[in-house]
Amino acid sequence: MVPEERDGRDHGEERERPRRARRPAPESKRPAPANRRAPAETRRPATTARSAARSAARQLRDLTGHDPESVTSVERQRDGGWLIGVEVLETHRIPDSTDILAEYRVEVDDDGELVSYRRARRYYRGRSEERT
Repeated sequence: MVPEERDGRDHGEERERPRRARRPAPESKRPAPANRRAPAETRRPATTARSAARSAARQLRDLTGHDPESVTSVERQRDGGWLIGVEVLETHRIPDSTDILAEYRVEVDDDGELVSYRRARRYYRGRSEERT
């Protein structure tokens, strides 16, 4: 048996790949030291508008037992919390145009926890401009 000649090409053998040296991160992208906090105006809120709205709708459903139909408004408060408008189905009727809907104003803190809620208005689905 004659040994195979090597022609310098890779014939399926595994080779160790050289590791690339990491470049240091630019000064602006380096994480802040743990003992220093960024100024309040540059810090990201603990809760985003989307997660605050989801949290408000979920907690409102848990408290009232009414299923949320939609989020109608999201407003950032000066104290860091959120004021969320949530539309819920309060009474289902046939036909659907006579369902009674309500809009609740739900306030959650910066961590997404419920602070307060109140019903702002009630109306028939088919006549959303009229109050009941």
